[in-house]
Amino acid sequence: MRDDEPLTFTCPRCGTDVAERLYGPCTSCRAQLRADLGGEASDVERDAYEPKMNVTPNAVALKD
Repeated sequence: MRDDEPLTFTCPRCGTDVAERLYGPCTSCRAQLRADLGGEASDVERDAYEPKMNVTPNAVALKD
């Protein structure tokens, strides 16, 4: 069996017999999931790292 040959299996989501290249939801289930759950990507801004107040600087770094 080659890697690009379709597998015959039962769709784990809807239970129909399908022939797909990879195991998982069938093509119609994937399209339905994209329509129901898919959305636009959004940018997430992260705050700059600030150490906690209970963190003390390294004693060697403070040596004069």
